[in-house]
Amino acid sequence: MDCLFCDIVKRKQDAHIIYEDDSHIAIMDKYPIQNGHSLVMPKLHHEKIIDMSNDEVGQLFSRVPIVARGILAATGADGFNIGQNNGKSANQIIPHVHVHVIPRYQKVGNTWARRMIASNGDLDTLAKKIRDNISSR
Repeated sequence: MDCLFCDIVKRKQDAHIIYEDDSHIAIMDKYPIQNGHSLVMPKLHHEKIIDMSNDEVGQLFSRVPIVARGILAATGADGFNIGQNNGKSANQIIPHVHVHVIPRYQKVGNTWARRMIASNGDLDTLAKKIRDNISSR
């Protein structure tokens, strides 16, 4: 299996590492949305977040505030977004779980993609369907 992020973890590929511990690493995004955009990821390879245990997901997300505080202090950003994509259709480019920490700046603005307007009936129907398909693991 060839994985760019696994190669970074193994030091076979260069990256700008900003945080590292025994089980996680954070690097600067090579194609940032905003100055300071970084990625937090587990060292252990998982393609999608649903491939991870609940504990592993919790451990990953517990590193996000640590990295975000450092980014905010270093960049002077006014806020930040976090994002986590799963699968090609969700814009996951590297198939290794990672969380985007994207600093936001008041002077730059924050654009979001176009949003849909859903009816209450559609939301009620879909909410029930989702509830019926959620299982606690």
